[in-house]
Amino acid sequence: MLYYLLYPLHAKLSVFNVFRYITFRTVLAILSALIISFLLTPLLIRKLNEWRIKTEKREDVPERHEAKRGTPTMGGFVILVATIIPTLLWADLKNDYIWAVTAALMLFGAIGFVDDVKKLRNRNGKGVPGRTKFLLEILFALIVSVIIYSESGFLPQLTVPFFKNVAPNLGVFYILLCVLTIVGSSNGVNLTDGLDGLAIGPVLTVSATFVLFAYLAGNVKFAQYLQIFYVKGAGELTILCGAMLGAGLGFLWYNAHPAELFMGDTGSLSLGAALGTIAVIIKQEILLVIVGGIFVIETLSVIIQVVSFKCRGKRVFKMAPIHHHFELKGWNEAKIVTRFWIVSVILGLIAITTLKLR
Repeated sequence: MLYYLLYPLHAKLSVFNVFRYITFRTVLAILSALIISFLLTPLLIRKLNEWRIKTEKREDVPERHEAKRGTPTMGGFVILVATIIPTLLWADLKNDYIWAVTAALMLFGAIGFVDDVKKLRNRNGKGVPGRTKFLLEILFALIVSVIIYSESGFLPQLTVPFFKNVAPNLGVFYILLCVLTIVGSSNGVNLTDGLDGLAIGPVLTVSATFVLFAYLAGNVKFAQYLQIFYVKGAGELTILCGAMLGAGLGFLWYNAHPAELFMGDTGSLSLGAALGTIAVIIKQEILLVIVGGIFVIETLSVIIQVVSFKCRGKRVFKMAPIHHHFELKGWNEAKIVTRFWIVSVILGLIAITTLKLR
């Protein structure tokens, strides 16, 4: 909105010409998201405490989590607000990709919100039934995928990191890949959200990495030089990624151990879906597996645990997702989170190297 108000003024005052630059508006989005997050989060924590909207005891976590009982949850609501508002302020709202990612944020945020509310009302940690939740995720991911696939000029080709000439055209089956990426990413972040600051750290890494990739994918000169897909209009997603980065940093201030506020499914499902949607648009679906490797590891640990127990009657890990395994091995929570962050940053750096190793 402010973009449309301020940029036209460059005809009279040249200083307003800076608003045409995506990099400048991305910085403004990051700062705006940080400010909104810092202003709203303390207010939300106070209100949630007043309304007694707090976590209850869960049976699927280590006993040490009993100390976390009573911590306010649904902090993802602030992340959503702090991401969407700066995006609306500084991005080009004529860009369909902006609306596609915003739709993913809101639709999956709605699933998470309902799930969080049901968990709180039931007082037993049980929310929306798993099958219902999964079907809704597929439905909403399908809607977003069709929007992207229908965009004029969008190519349904899959890019493979490290290989510049490998880009198979999937045709209509690309929609299936989109759905898989969005739903998989959403649930990956959701499964990772189990310790103070654990999920938001890798989300920040992926967001920061996608700030770079979205900008390059939307710039025809850089895209040609680096031999990556040029996606017309994808550059505006740099602003949304920046807003997500700022919102996540603001949330981390209060979510760092010992957490004053939990993200809840409202945040984890929506952030994961947004990252998956962005990966699809900028043609970096496989790269998401690399930079979001923490989410992949967490998801695989659950799959391996379930399959092993059903087929062999034995567990591979002491508890899944894998961060609980390390807890039961005696690792300190802060050490687990910090080490997972370090791995996430390393994976982000590896992802960036794919720009030249082609």
